[in-house]
Amino acid sequence: MSSNVVDTVTSMVAPILADLSLELYDLEFAGGILRITVDTPAGGPAGVDIDQISLITRLLGRELDHNENAVPGRFTLEVTSPGLERTLRTPYHFAREVGKEVSIRLSTDLNGRRRVAGLLVGATDSTASVRLSDSGETIEVPLSLVDKAKTVFVWETQPKPNSKEARDKRASQKNTSTHQQEANAQ
Repeated sequence: MSSNVVDTVTSMVAPILADLSLELYDLEFAGGILRITVDTPAGGPAGVDIDQISLITRLLGRELDHNENAVPGRFTLEVTSPGLERTLRTPYHFAREVGKEVSIRLSTDLNGRRRVAGLLVGATDSTASVRLSDSGETIEVPLSLVDKAKTVFVWETQPKPNSKEARDKRASQKNTSTHQQEANAQ
């Protein structure tokens, strides 16, 4: 997408997002789809709700209708949130997601690896530091070698309701609760 279109659409969406205390996470234009990804500011409350997405779509759609030359040709406007597993394309994306699990596909080998998975422990304008899941080793990944990257949502498993593990967990929580109540009573 030409930088002119990016600049134009960014300037149109910025005041809308500022009024809603949101920020532009990503903007793509490919295959006739203008995809705008919005999010809450880093450290803010989690998630963008469907009402906010609908409002942004209506307001930006109106702006684009008034400025017919903002995006060349016919296109579909898509406004979305980054979701649980976020695409990482810019240094800002990597810096924002430090402390999360990531999966990175590289364009060329790095220390014999084409894929990197682990905890993102740091990020600069040119590298991402990842503590590898398989070895615990921390490596520096040049962002110039990143072909595709995303955060990985880790689902916590819950024990089956009547399994020994579940009973032990309930007993442990009950004992902790009892000890806290006794301490508060004193």
